[in-house]
Amino acid sequence: MGSMTTDIASTLDQVGPRLRAIRAQRGVTLTALSESTGISKSTLSRLETGQRKASLELLLPLAQAYRVPLDDLVGAPEVGDPRVRLKASKVHGRTVLPLTRSPGGVQAWKIVVPTSNNRPQPKSHEGYEWLFVLSGKMRLVLGDHDLVLGPGEVAEFDTHVPHWFGSTGNEPAEILSLFGPQGERLHARAKSATRRDG
Repeated sequence: MGSMTTDIASTLDQVGPRLRAIRAQRGVTLTALSESTGISKSTLSRLETGQRKASLELLLPLAQAYRVPLDDLVGAPEVGDPRVRLKASKVHGRTVLPLTRSPGGVQAWKIVVPTSNNRPQPKSHEGYEWLFVLSGKMRLVLGDHDLVLGPGEVAEFDTHVPHWFGSTGNEPAEILSLFGPQGERLHARAKSATRRDG
């Protein structure tokens, strides 16, 4: 029983640094987080530095604000969980979470783009890309176009066209990206089944 208590204690010790890392990844200020969760800035700060123990009353609003499962927030040990745990990585300051694991074919990622004023550096390569903005605003430079896309908006393009997507400089954005190799288009085609009405 002793080792289980130790595991729980060490998991709880990691909550503060984990919360701080998630907030840094999202580019969210303590003030903004306090406004969206209703938790005071001082409590949030003490939680991140480990001076305040994590409780469900504090963690549930944070999990909602960050849109992550509670067990991801606290780094709970896996207990026979059938879900695939995909590891996020940092690429050019962005947080990239692969949603597909098989090589080849269509690849899917969730990308969190922090607020930044990086200059666009369009590139071209083989493939076809589909971008869906989940939240925030994304800037897309595609050929001669310079566009800003908001939540629910989609762009799809042949990646032979020089392109770049990133922050508008005003707020972070969460993006779903699907990429198909060799110009493979990503249209969903509904097969027209023979209808049997009645």
